[in-house]
This record gives sequence, C-alpha cells and structure tokens, in this order.
Amino acid sequence: MSASQPSTSSLPLPPGKSGLPWIGETISFLLDPDFATKRRQQYGAIFRTHIIGRPTVVMSGAAANKFILATGFDKFSWRDGWPDNFKELLGESLFLQEGAEHQRNRKLLMPAFHGKALVNYVETIDKITDCYLAKWSQTGDLTWFPELKNLTFEIASVLLIGSEPGAQTTELSRLFTELTNGLFTLPLNWSYTTYGRAIAARDKLLAQIETVVLARQQQPTQDALGLLVQSQDEDGNRLSVDELKVQALLLLFAGHETTTSLIASLCLALAQHPEILAQARAEQAQIGMDTPLSIDSLKQMTYLDRVLREVERMYPPVGGGFRGVVEEFEFNGYRVPKGWQVLYRIPEAHFDEAVYPNPTSFDPDRFAPERYEYKPSDYTFATYGGGSRICIGMAFAQMELKIIAAKLLRDYSWELLPDQNLTLDPIPTLHPRDGLKVKFQKLAR
Repeated sequence: MSASQPSTSSLPLPPGKSGLPWIGETISFLLDPDFATKRRQQYGAIFRTHIIGRPTVVMSGAAANKFILATGFDKFSWRDGWPDNFKELLGESLFLQEGAEHQRNRKLLMPAFHGKALVNYVETIDKITDCYLAKWSQTGDLTWFPELKNLTFEIASVLLIGSEPGAQTTELSRLFTELTNGLFTLPLNWSYTTYGRAIAARDKLLAQIETVVLARQQQPTQDALGLLVQSQDEDGNRLSVDELKVQALLLLFAGHETTTSLIASLCLALAQHPEILAQARAEQAQIGMDTPLSIDSLKQMTYLDRVLREVERMYPPVGGGFRGVVEEFEFNGYRVPKGWQVLYRIPEAHFDEAVYPNPTSFDPDRFAPERYEYKPSDYTFATYGGGSRICIGMAFAQMELKIIAAKLLRDYSWELLPDQNLTLDPIPTLHPRDGLKVKFQKLAR
C-alpha cells in the first residue's frame, strides 16, 4: 500500500462488478446482510461495486481502516461520502462537517461529553435506569430491544436537551425510530413511503428542538444543549439557532442509536454465556452490591470493562463508514479514482484471526492485561471509528453502558425465551431480528 503517485493511473481498478444500470447492486447491498462478506471472499480486501447511485470501493481489514481513518485521511471527504439520505435527514451537523468548520464545532461540543459533564450525568443515568428496570421486572416476559431503545433515548433526551421523562420523551423516541428507518431506504419522499415518514419525523423533531433551543438561550441550563448554547470560540462566536438545531438532532441520534445496539448485544451475549455472566456478577459483589455508582466505582469494574470491550469487538453496531474520494489513490496495487466513494468495513478487522485468536468465541479475557490482543494504533478495533474524528461521544456511551450493565448485574436476571429468531440484522444498526424476547426478573438478595 502507498499514497497516491503520478503513476497511479496505470494501475487497474479493484476487482468486482457494477451490477444493473443506475441501480447497480444497491438492492443486494440493502437486503443481503452478507453482501460485503461474500464479495470479500470472492475478490479480497478491496473490491468495487456500484451502490446508492455511485461507483464504490469497499475496503476492509486493519490496514484499510488505518489508511482511511488516519494516514490517508486527506484523500477523503465525509460530506461527499455519505448517502443523500443521511444529509437530508441529519442535516449539516458535525457528522458531515469538515476542515475548520468541523474542528470549531467539535471543540464547542466537546465539554458536553467529557470531564465534569460526565460526572454530573451519573446520577441521572442511574435514576432513569432504575425506573425502567423496575417496570420491566413487573412486566416479566417482554420484547426487550424496543424497551432498551426507549431507555437509552430517555437518557439521551434528558441529559442532552433537558426533556422531561414521560409522554413527550416517548413521542420523541417514536419519531426518531421513524427517522432512522429512512437512513437506508430508497429516497422516495411521498407521505406513504418509509422515507416520506422519515422526513415528516425529522421536521417534527426539529420543531420540538427549536422550542428547547430558544428556551435555553433565554435561560441556560447544565444539560448538553445548555452548555452548547453558552459555548463560544476564541473570537466569541456562538452557534446560530439553525446550527444548534441540527447539532442537537445529531446528539440525540448518536446518543442512543448505537448504545441501544451495544446494550442489547451485551444482554444477549451474557444470556448465552452464563459463566461469564456469573463472573461479571461476582465482580459486582466484590465491589459491593450496594456501593453507589460513581466515576470512581465504575473504574473498579475491570472485568466488566473486558466484557464490554468484547461486545464492542464482536457486535459493532454499524458495519462501517462512507467517504468520498477527493484525490485518486492506490491501495494494495489498485487504483481508486477521484469522485468515487469508499466504504470501510469494521467487522473484518475485528474477526482477524492473526490479531484475535478464535475470533468467533466470546472471550472477554482476550482484553485482560496479560493478553490484550490489540493495539489502538494498529486499527484492528474500530467500533468508534478512529483518528482525529473518533466518535466524540465515546466516553459518554461507554460510561452509560457500564452503568446500565452494573445495575442489571447487581439486581436482575434475564433468560432468553424459546421460539425466537436471534439472527442479528445490521440495518439500521445491529439488532436481534425478533427484538430479543426475555423473561426479566428481580433477584432476591
């Protein structure tokens, strides 16, 4: 692999095929969860296709991750890479911004996801989680995934935009589900289509968020939006109302969608591995089942850290990321033209046998100090992306996951109900096909 050189134009394009005229292989890409895996087996770590209206190169493995996320960063554009669905539904938020604009706004958003802000979030996450756990234990048998999504959305909406728990939050969660369903579908904006309903949901969400933004400007608060309203750059500039609206929309989306996927995968994995569940529960007993949750007590949960890292490795919520190619480059002896798009794939690096022996085995001890089977600089682990644009909410998400997991381990049990499909569907984020049906009970102690 090397960076772009004058002789690149003489190199061949990656192997692959373009599929049907105009539509390419989009239908297979959207409907077949194994689309990329099958073609990687056929063509190797880099192949070409034509999806979502553009010629596309799919690249996988740690070397590809490192090139796209770090060493070849300047050859790619975030804004040009993501499908139009994302741009229209999520707006010109941090997700799509680049260069100085991205650096400025990332710096303004950063205080809401690190340091003192995280310390202040612990109690709220604890209390909201308690309410949901009590409700689930009274329900008994339930389809857990949508309930987990309601939990993580309520946490995100209360902490990030100061919503009041209850009917309003439930309706916002429903609207977000409608919006998310439109991210990977044909962009046919009619009232009866999935995409049309997603656009309508986006408009309702932005209207609600605008009301909150205007209130925060009049009376600032300590939730993330309140901090964002007060933030200013070195020149004293603040975000406009329209900027605040799209950034808040992104915060809500990023603050619950992938977290729901990870907590559901954690619960599924622990139900399928009772010996690991028992060890994680024993750690909680050693710390003290009634020890208040705090930043300090969370740091003591080192085995739970390993379990969560293994969940992130085996069950990344999203399969990869799109980039637009702004400068022709060479990778593995192939030429990728300017104007194409690249899709980097996460799971292939996470299941590389050379890095993670027996990679299909759920083994938290691979992250024990004496083994630690990966190095961040090698990009063999990319659940939260990497490089200068690593997920801004990573610390927030990991803390939230740990609090929910600790409370589950201390006081509750769950078992998988029979006659359900546990296949994990990757779109829009990884989730159990039948919604994860469980018997949920409070432990006697």
